[in-house]
Amino acid sequence: MGIDQFQKTLDKGVTLVDFNADWCAPCKAQEPIIKKLVDTYQNRASIIEINIDDHRTLATKYMVQSIPTLILFKDGKEIKRFVGLQSETAIAKSLDAAL
Repeated sequence: MGIDQFQKTLDKGVTLVDFNADWCAPCKAQEPIIKKLVDTYQNRASIIEINIDDHRTLATKYMVQSIPTLILFKDGKEIKRFVGLQSETAIAKSLDAAL
């Protein structure tokens, strides 16, 4: 996904962005939870995975200092930030509240 498409996705509706890296063990543990949420929230919320090694400018722009970092946006505005491994329940609760 290019930067322009990323920004367009953020600007409308509810979007969860997962900042991660291939070498990050907690990110690997978070991955199956994110994949399950993609299925659960398809057509209701966008869920995007961003590898910080491939997209350093985005990680810097959003001040990602630890990974995994999950940022929940609604209509382009950050409404919630999770740092570290999160449960499916915690993320789903925030997604439901945003929807």
